[in-house]
Amino acid sequence: MTRFALTLEFDGSPFMGLQRQVHGPSVQQSVEDAAFAVTGERAIMHAAGRTDAGVHALGMRAHIDIAKPFEAYKLLGALNDRLRPHPIAVLSCEVVPDDWHARFSCVGRAYIYRIANRRAPLTLEKGKAWMVPKPLDAEAMHRAAQILVGLHDFTTFRSVHCQSSSPLKTLDRLEVRREGEMVLIEAEARSFLHHQVRSMVGCLALVGMGRWSEEDLREALAARNRRKLGLNAPPDGLYFVRAVYPGE
Repeated sequence: MTRFALTLEFDGSPFMGLQRQVHGPSVQQSVEDAAFAVTGERAIMHAAGRTDAGVHALGMRAHIDIAKPFEAYKLLGALNDRLRPHPIAVLSCEVVPDDWHARFSCVGRAYIYRIANRRAPLTLEKGKAWMVPKPLDAEAMHRAAQILVGLHDFTTFRSVHCQSSSPLKTLDRLEVRREGEMVLIEAEARSFLHHQVRSMVGCLALVGMGRWSEEDLREALAARNRRKLGLNAPPDGLYFVRAVYPGE
């Protein structure tokens, strides 16, 4: 068996999420079906992280094991051919050691959330950003975001369906900046809880609108109670950016 590491880009709009689902299409199923069409083998795809329905990826890392001899560049081209017309692209494919694992070898994950801060409805960005018509103070959002950086109990920002064994997570970086009408929120950590990024973004948006103060955000974090969450942002604007591995 040869282990191939893949870097995936995808539009999450038509999928129920990255992980295989019984009630709808998934990125995992699409890649595994493409691999079967190419190799005749039922390979299982393992990914660096999970994404919800509607969440996108710019650089999701994954791996599959294939017994049939294949050069990496040929497998890349063949998978992309078979993935059409799904909005999934294999950006890179390389052979990795057998003990390399897309999920368990990963030591860092990064997301970006895109808010279109404008009154006009979205056209080209529809489904690719969260439209917030009320003016947002990105500088106030950035200052408040620093409250969440570090080791905390993120129960307030955790989905009730989260399967993590602990709500304790260390958030390494959370930055907010404005680029024209776009407000961008970047988050980095070793790992995240289910809905953590979307929940943090929702509350930061309340700060940006002037509806919450920094103290309101601090109190929500300290409450360790999901019912104290101010707002959970929609999946449209969330993108998995990259996974980090030792030595890379």
